[in-house]
Amino acid sequence: MLEIEGLSTGYGRVQVLWDLALKVEEGEFVALVGANGAGKTTLLKTISGVMRPWSGSITFLGKKIDSVHPNDIVNMGLSHIPESRRLFTDMSIKENLEMGAYPKRTWKERHETMKWVFKLFPRLEERQGQLARTLSGGEQQMLAMGRGLMSKPKLVIIDEPSNGLAPKVVSEVFEILKSLHAEGITILLVEQNVRQTLAAADRAYVLENGRIALEGACSFLRESDHVRKAYLGL
Repeated sequence: MLEIEGLSTGYGRVQVLWDLALKVEEGEFVALVGANGAGKTTLLKTISGVMRPWSGSITFLGKKIDSVHPNDIVNMGLSHIPESRRLFTDMSIKENLEMGAYPKRTWKERHETMKWVFKLFPRLEERQGQLARTLSGGEQQMLAMGRGLMSKPKLVIIDEPSNGLAPKVVSEVFEILKSLHAEGITILLVEQNVRQTLAAADRAYVLENGRIALEGACSFLRESDHVRKAYLGL
């Protein structure tokens, strides 16, 4: 579904990613883990068209998207749920969700899609008229995820959904991710909570200093001495 080859990019003259290769097959739950500053968010921004690659290629559903505008990438079926939620804080929950359904192919079905999102996040339905800025951190993360799902994506890329949340809420978020995967949605997750991520995903890549250091099945990476020492504290 998603294939990246030889990707390099950065900010100004500062290179962040070097010759990166990664793929996500349809129906997979793939994780990208690594320390702060490793380049994880930069990679997701480049996939979704917010940043442009310096070299290399990004292919989604068999089509190159290296130079495609972000809104066209969403229309193709790729949804980016960014770090720090990035909600429309002075709009209601319902209005935020409607903004996620703006592609022409999903606007007509927004009411049905919203019902599905409310089943995933019952608290959002209870408070759908409430302003986004009045929600707790966990509720805001649920709203960000719900808004990203309103475009009925084939692939969801999610950046640090557990950031700043209480442990109980983090567990809820991971349960929701597992539910989405069970429903057939393909997921690429960027996350610093390595323990829970490796327990939830199928495969993972370890990104260090802009390069892929390790990759493989999560069961394999959990037993890797490097991962255990660097990320699991074992």
